[in-house]
Amino acid sequence: MSVQTWTWLLVGITFALYFGIAIWARAGSTKEFYVAGGGVSPLANGMATAADWMSAASFISMAGIISFAGYDGSVYLMGWTGGYVLLALLLAPYLRKFGKFTVPDFIGDRYYSNTARTVAVICALIVSFTYVAGQMRGVGIVFSQFLQVDIIYGVLIGMTVVLVFALLGGMKGITYTQVAQYCVLIFAFMVPAFFISMQMTGNIIPQLGMGGTVEGGEFLLDKLDKLHVQLGFNEYTSGTKSTWDVFAITLALMTGTAGLPHVIVRFFTVPKVKDARKSAGYALLLIAILYTTAPAIAVFSRTNLIETVSEKEYSEIPVWFKNWEDTGLISWTDKNGDGKIQYVAGNALDGKKPVYTEARGTYGERMIANANFNAKNELYVDRDIMVLANPEIAQLPNWVIALVAAGGLAAALSTAAGLLLVISTSVSHDLIKKQLKPDISDKDELTAARIAIFVAILIAGYFGINPPGFVAAVVALAFGLAAASFFPAIVLGIFDKRMNKEGAISGMVIGIVLMLFYMMKFKLDMFGGGTKEDWWFGTSPEGFGTIAMFVNVVISLVVSRVTAAPPKDVQEIVESIRIPSGAGEAVEH
Repeated sequence: MSVQTWTWLLVGITFALYFGIAIWARAGSTKEFYVAGGGVSPLANGMATAADWMSAASFISMAGIISFAGYDGSVYLMGWTGGYVLLALLLAPYLRKFGKFTVPDFIGDRYYSNTARTVAVICALIVSFTYVAGQMRGVGIVFSQFLQVDIIYGVLIGMTVVLVFALLGGMKGITYTQVAQYCVLIFAFMVPAFFISMQMTGNIIPQLGMGGTVEGGEFLLDKLDKLHVQLGFNEYTSGTKSTWDVFAITLALMTGTAGLPHVIVRFFTVPKVKDARKSAGYALLLIAILYTTAPAIAVFSRTNLIETVSEKEYSEIPVWFKNWEDTGLISWTDKNGDGKIQYVAGNALDGKKPVYTEARGTYGERMIANANFNAKNELYVDRDIMVLANPEIAQLPNWVIALVAAGGLAAALSTAAGLLLVISTSVSHDLIKKQLKPDISDKDELTAARIAIFVAILIAGYFGINPPGFVAAVVALAFGLAAASFFPAIVLGIFDKRMNKEGAISGMVIGIVLMLFYMMKFKLDMFGGGTKEDWWFGTSPEGFGTIAMFVNVVISLVVSRVTAAPPKDVQEIVESIRIPSGAGEAVEH
């Protein structure tokens, strides 16, 4: 069977599974809709958390960024995995014991203020919409390539699937759907890795294959370093980022992870505090399978790309190149007229994305209007295609190629569903129920949550059709926003009983505004724009969340110390949630 037939078959089977679970697990109450009734087992919650956590950025984009950035790409591995450990050990048990459905709910009650709750709702919406933009781009990429569907229709199909199981089941439907999606995405990620590792190094375990030898007895990483140097790039195993920026990005990703509302809410779906700890441990093990494999896939795909494409005549390149060329995610411009693809260091384009003309070139290649003729590099490759195209580059069986497509969709849709639920609960529970209409019935609140999901998915679909950039880059900014806003308010709310509403509100507002300003200036060229040389303290936009977070902490502590202390009952709650009664039932409010 062809790749497209296999893809339709596997995607159809997995989508039917998701729909079936959504119908079986439909929610009948707000508690089921928000936290799956609080009765999910630790193992199931661990699998759902892993699927929620491993988004399109982890599945599609992380290995792609590492394959091009080499050593510098390790910040994503360190930051995202380290952040999950931070969340599991430092925050999750305490938040679960506090017993609130959402992060804004925790902040509103801990800081005894609807203003604080509203600020938290706004921050949750900003973080979630930034994050979901990356997921919908991932959905669009998979559909446009593997199912030969226009990207607009692909995003619409993805929106419909998420809408069904999110509307019907809320957190209950999403949880059990994510268990299935974890199984799909991890199988789809690992099978090609096993194949390619065996093919290139003779070792079926990718993590060992990456450090193994290839034909001729040369170590694979040594070979890749030489290929890089020959093409004018830095050695793959050496870094170009400053030590400070590596630290800043890693810490921003770590603290952003610990402040992500869609991951935190997962710890409210289990019956007890000790179950929250267990599910965090399960999730960490399940996440580690993918995260320890991603660097190996990055090395395999980078080596295969260079050997397959560099210095090859366009007429001789494999079919996979031309297939992906039609999506606009890889392109070549023959700048020197020799008919060969020159892949060397340098920006192939005079801009961030290729702008195509309708005409075809001499060799049948797609013509780019914004090629940078001052650079010798003739090849543009979107980082997001590396994992998806890797099985085709390695000439693996068609069913393996299709499996990767199904896995990419599972990763993107599982996280998109979790994010959309955060958006809907922020509106229905934290805004309407807690502030605008406290006497709203359970049924009406559930209706409001479903309407909010519907509106949110329309906005998410817009981002999918008009993608803002590389999936992982966009998601990294979402983590920076979470670090700048939520992390200090949550940590100080748990461990500093003197922290008051004035400190938390001023810290969150200043932190997120500062991060948004920096993002807009250096990512969107607003407020005068700027280049790498203009970065504050040499900090990239992906790492600026660290600086914004520190500013948030300082502002919060200073303001809280010059204003009135929190009420005595609030201070007593803070004392009680830190008591290590992990085996007991969580406090229900």
